[in-house]
Amino acid sequence: MEALDNFLPQVWFAILALFLFLYVMLDGFDLGVGILSITASSEERRSILMTSLGNVWDANETWLVLMGGALFGAFPLAYGTILQALYIPIMIMIFGLIFRAVAFEFREHSNTKLLWNVAFGGGSFLAALGQGFALGGILQGINVDTAGHFIGGTWDWLGLRSLLVALTLIQGYVLIGSTYLILKTEGELQTTHNLTAKISAVTTFIGAVYLTITTPIFSQSAREKLFDAPLVYIFALIPLLGALLIFLLLKSLFAQQETRPFIWTLLLFLLSFLGLGLVVFPYIIPTQITIYQAAASPSSLVFMIVFIGFLIPIMLAYNIYNYIVFKGKVITEEY
Repeated sequence: MEALDNFLPQVWFAILALFLFLYVMLDGFDLGVGILSITASSEERRSILMTSLGNVWDANETWLVLMGGALFGAFPLAYGTILQALYIPIMIMIFGLIFRAVAFEFREHSNTKLLWNVAFGGGSFLAALGQGFALGGILQGINVDTAGHFIGGTWDWLGLRSLLVALTLIQGYVLIGSTYLILKTEGELQTTHNLTAKISAVTTFIGAVYLTITTPIFSQSAREKLFDAPLVYIFALIPLLGALLIFLLLKSLFAQQETRPFIWTLLLFLLSFLGLGLVVFPYIIPTQITIYQAAASPSSLVFMIVFIGFLIPIMLAYNIYNYIVFKGKVITEEY
């Protein structure tokens, strides 16, 4: 029974990591395209950017809903503490997502599109900013008592490191959004986003390098884990693989390739998630509450696994089918 009590929280930690990765990967390019729409030089170009997302954006965001529900069911203590500690950045994210959704529906039928353009671009930026601050707030630590309840202040999540995490995440979203638009557009618009991909690749890499270097400096638990064998060899390999992927990404961009930049970017996101997961585990609230302390009862975890076991393949199949049906470029006569 003790082995099961340890195994089930680990399974749910992996499931939540999967949901989070799928959300960031899929809705990440949604948000990146939305942020890039702010700089679009004409309404026609902005319409192309929004059309490239029109049939997939709502399915992408379902992973966020599923992750929130899974966190509530599997780790209720963490759910309550994290939402209380990060109330402001989470509300910023939610308002941003609402603005984007409304803009999608109303812009097409509006004669004056300025308001909906601002809602779409600004909402995308706010959603990415809120997510970045939430991630930064979690990584820098949440103040809790011995029972795991939040005892910190309203603005504890706001700091220099959380700001740098937010800016790096925004650049990462711009990168994956740019490489997605390279796939979906052609001509001058494709050339423009090839350039934005190059710029965001460099800025994302700089932010990632800074965070990688400073994390063991500011976090004792991360420092102890990073420099203990055998994990020290794994953590040493991750930055090297990241540098290699950045090199391959820039090489493919300068070669004007269409598919490979998106693939290299996805691998970069995956590598970042693996590194983040290794640093955080086994904490669900770094560095205070472990997954074993915050987990629901074993019977609840088993019941949820049975339910999720049916749901995950259905959602994955729907997402894959959706992208197959709407594959190809968004083309107009002139843009």
